[in-house]
Amino acid sequence: MNILDFIVSNFNEFLTYTGYANATVGNLIMIVVGMFFIWLAIKKDFEPLLLVPIGLGIILGNIPFRADAGLEIGLYEDNSVLNIFYQGVRQGWYPPLVFLGIGAMTDFSALISNPKLILIGAAAQFGIFGAYMIALALGFEPNQAAGIAIIGGADGPTAIFLSSKLSPNLMGAIAVCAYSYMALVPVIQPPLMRLLTTKKERLIRMQPARRVSQTERILFPIIGLLLTTFLVPSGLPLLGMLFFGNLLKESGKTTRLAKTASNALNDVVVVLLGLTVGCSTQANEFLTINTVFIFMLGAFAFIIASSTGILFVKFMNLFLPKHKKINPLIGNAGVSAVPMSARISNNLGLEYDRHNFLLMHAMGPNVAGVIGSAVAAGALLGFFS
Repeated sequence: MNILDFIVSNFNEFLTYTGYANATVGNLIMIVVGMFFIWLAIKKDFEPLLLVPIGLGIILGNIPFRADAGLEIGLYEDNSVLNIFYQGVRQGWYPPLVFLGIGAMTDFSALISNPKLILIGAAAQFGIFGAYMIALALGFEPNQAAGIAIIGGADGPTAIFLSSKLSPNLMGAIAVCAYSYMALVPVIQPPLMRLLTTKKERLIRMQPARRVSQTERILFPIIGLLLTTFLVPSGLPLLGMLFFGNLLKESGKTTRLAKTASNALNDVVVVLLGLTVGCSTQANEFLTINTVFIFMLGAFAFIIASSTGILFVKFMNLFLPKHKKINPLIGNAGVSAVPMSARISNNLGLEYDRHNFLLMHAMGPNVAGVIGSAVAAGALLGFFS
């Protein structure tokens, strides 16, 4: 073999390792999807802290390479860096840490001052169980249907936690679907809110919330932890970390720990979670008919959850005196997309009355939705595990 044949032979061998030689149409489609997610995050400001890591993760997970080369670079290849990061998703480490951060940055005062708002958060969970029934009708196994249905809670970490336990083969699609609908809250919810409320209802002004004492704020996470985990012990990883983070915040003695949990630690976990969830959408795993069904069911669950929250407020108003009526625009906040849904309630309220500030009122059902989705996930996990 002369030197020219040697060079040509090795060059041809090199080409078989490149992405150009191994690319499929599916890879290219998913790379475009990843770019679209990044565009939505940067250009449209749709939850950039979520969609930028997920979008780049989708691109990263679909860079084609020769699968039989043993390079240990793919997400699903043992001992690869991405596979090590992915253990936090697959084993369910990341979601409880995210809940720790959520608890450390959440003020439950709106809920404590008006406890009946927790009913709105509970009503919004109907979307989960409605989607579960339809998923069963479409032929999904009960445990898979439960993993898909939790998308209705609009809570990405909860969806990942439950699907990693009940339907790990569908976790990538479920996680991307859950975070996608969380990011699209400003698009999906306002039309529903206008459709299901009258102009008179949108103008309802709620009474200012009463002042909540520090003692109440300290007791709330302790009592909440006991009540919810005694009811659904299987939700302990999420609920325990949520209330632990809140106790760090409200105790007044662990400010440094609360700041770490809500800032640095939470940011690191969100980066790793978003990136690895995006990487899990490799074309051969993601582009299936089941993914289409999951996105359809996720949309249905989210719409039902938002609608039932609004309709339940209207139902409550039938029994409340005039001066205690609740503005139905805060009903959409019963899903656990914190604080996006509460901001939507406030913005829509200001659109019809520029002096009607609903943000603090909407935060009540919004944080109740976080608790409600974790309780629902615990109930489903306990039932199907």
